[in-house]
Amino acid sequence: MGTGSRRILVVDDHADSALLLARLLKKEGHDVKTAGTVSAAREICELEKFDLLISDLGLPDGSGYELFGFLRDRYGMKGIALSGRGLPEDVAASEEAGFEAHLVKPVILPDVSAAIARLAADDGNS
Repeated sequence: MGTGSRRILVVDDHADSALLLARLLKKEGHDVKTAGTVSAAREICELEKFDLLISDLGLPDGSGYELFGFLRDRYGMKGIALSGRGLPEDVAASEEAGFEAHLVKPVILPDVSAAIARLAADDGNS
């Protein structure tokens, strides 16, 4: 993994979207795993350590908000929310939940990369 690389967990119940995003992030040098549910994501995190969660907010067995709160509190992970909604109140809800960024689907790689770069810069300033 390169200097700016991260261990990333992508959680999205739309498997094709999760796999496409994972493939693109891997090309950028990140170590990426995917999950389609809150329970699968929690199981993966019991076995592996991740720096960052990129999660859809609407999951079949819970919400991305709940998942992120659990992973942040238990493992100190940072998070990027993915949502089909991008109104100011949607972005505010993600910020209130502690997500460092809120991206509207369909996401494009430059936006995801920029959000990851901002997190890396923030890590360097702490």
